[in-house]
Amino acid sequence: MTYKAFEFRPLEVYVQDGNVDRAISALKRKMANEGIYKEIKKRRYYEKPSEAKKRKTRDAERRRKKAIRFQRR
Repeated sequence: MTYKAFEFRPLEVYVQDGNVDRAISALKRKMANEGIYKEIKKRRYYEKPSEAKKRKTRDAERRRKKAIRFQRR
């Protein structure tokens, strides 16, 4: 049995000139871009398989409509 190896790379943010607030905001931005906040929100409660299927269908439809919208431009 083979498993797909996932590459986990840590999110790193460097503090420059002692500016911790800027580093924290940069970390939050990176986390949002990586989808970590969505994942945390999604895993907060158990999602039934039927609900997951509905959500995935809904998300796919939303992405499809968005792609069509951007094609027109």
